[in-house]
Amino acid sequence: MEHWIIAPVLIPAMLAPLIVLWMRYDLVTQRVASILGMSALVVLAIVLMTSASMNPPEVYRLGNWEPPYGIVLVLDRLSALMLLLTSILGLVIVLYAIGSGWDKRGWHFHSLMQFQMMGINGAFLTGDAFNLFVFFEVLLIASYGLMIHGGGRARLKSGVQYVVYNLAGSTLFLFALGTIYATAGTLNMADLAVKVAQMPVEQTALIKVGAALLMVVFAVKAALVPLQFWLPATYTNAPGPVAALFAIMTKVGTYAIVRVYTLIFPITGTTGTLAHDILLPAAFLTLAIGMIGIFGARDLGRTVAYAVIGSVGTMMLGFAQFTQGATSAGLYYMVHSTLVAAAMFLIADLVRERRGRWGLGYTDAPLMKNHGLMAGMFFVGAIAMAGMPPLSGFLGKLMILDATRGQWALWATVLVTSLIAIVGYARAGSQVFWRSYAVEAEEDELPPGPKDASAPGLAFTATGILLAGSVALTVLAGPASNWLQGTAAQLFTPSQYIDAVLAGAEERAQEAAKVGAHEHGHMEVSEEMQAEDGHGGDTGVADPHAADGQPAGQTDTHSETGQDAPAAAH
Repeated sequence: MEHWIIAPVLIPAMLAPLIVLWMRYDLVTQRVASILGMSALVVLAIVLMTSASMNPPEVYRLGNWEPPYGIVLVLDRLSALMLLLTSILGLVIVLYAIGSGWDKRGWHFHSLMQFQMMGINGAFLTGDAFNLFVFFEVLLIASYGLMIHGGGRARLKSGVQYVVYNLAGSTLFLFALGTIYATAGTLNMADLAVKVAQMPVEQTALIKVGAALLMVVFAVKAALVPLQFWLPATYTNAPGPVAALFAIMTKVGTYAIVRVYTLIFPITGTTGTLAHDILLPAAFLTLAIGMIGIFGARDLGRTVAYAVIGSVGTMMLGFAQFTQGATSAGLYYMVHSTLVAAAMFLIADLVRERRGRWGLGYTDAPLMKNHGLMAGMFFVGAIAMAGMPPLSGFLGKLMILDATRGQWALWATVLVTSLIAIVGYARAGSQVFWRSYAVEAEEDELPPGPKDASAPGLAFTATGILLAGSVALTVLAGPASNWLQGTAAQLFTPSQYIDAVLAGAEERAQEAAKVGAHEHGHMEVSEEMQAEDGHGGDTGVADPHAADGQPAGQTDTHSETGQDAPAAAH
């Protein structure tokens, strides 16, 4: 099972260049390869999730180099959950893009999707803070291309804003990592957790600065207030399937917050309640602004975008408690919001494709093709997104409220903002779907059908799969909640993660050093014997190191130390 851990990164990493180089001009082959690749990721994620459910965290050491010097990937219950969620979303979006014809409106859609999956999967698996930065960059570079897929002035403008904003976040990420490395001397998450916990209180000022900077970076990625203003325009102007994929992008920031501030900077550790003090007020504001934005938005795209911001605030209210119960509830809500937000973006895209010149604006427009079906799907999605019974949004909010009993301000905020969201969604549905029955139009004034749809039925099926996921999450709420409670328990037992990464690493490194020294010594003896026998060349040939005026023995010792540096240094 150990070697399978890297497969979610390797499969898309190998498939993406193949699509670009071998299938560039054959869209059908690209589609087949992309579906097969995404399906393989789904199967692999299920296998890894099963393994993570039955075993403690598992580690894959790249190149067999020992941590903290080598790169490690770590599979635990949280990373397995995120892999499964990402792979399901990726497969559904590829199906939608094929059915709606979005993949033929520009170049390299499928290869960019694979690169995007590589970056997201790597971010969820890495056990190293610097490689978290690297995978952030991989997924962001791919998202830049996807964001402007299909072209258009508004899309390009939003894409530039998205790029500039994320470059600023990446720069801040590097500053944060530099600060932490200068203080702790490592960026391996497990090793960092150990060293931060051992720091004397009077020497924690700089590491607290690093922890706060990291929180700002992850807040940018998660779209927490006041760093959320990039999201509405970006998600509204992105192609429909790309906006749906971006529903998991904010979860990458959320994942990083949960991972880093339960493992490295827990509220019971050296940095104290720093994360709680920053996260809780930001979550309140994010929820309030997101839900008010739903009410004030002037088109369906922005309504869904602000709903994403509101859902981030809701789940963060749970995560900011830093308790097992609230974290479990937050994880349930995160799975729900990812599925439903993606479905709502796809519904908005279906409407935009069929509404013609009226677009997504809240203006009176005549009936469109598939009007009733889209209205029904919007109704289900809006109920789930607003948190009305009986769907998963209601259960998720109920779990968060149950885990935060006694916090009446939090209860009031969640309930009042839910009411605002219900009103906002009712207004949106009434304007886009209900009022159309009162609009009279001539035959030639009716909105045209979608222009590039290869298989409209496939697009509707893909959207229905996401809504069905919300229904399944509702029906299976009991088992899902139990599994997520186990995940939260593992998060709040960081020794499991640390032991999986570091246990035995020093012994293995020393053993590797001995083997290396023995092999090197054997090579030296062989060279001397060959020199004495005259087979190793003329003994009068000058030693390349001796030419520098250094004794050969000293030079060899230096070389040996350099060869075995990772093991010996540890």
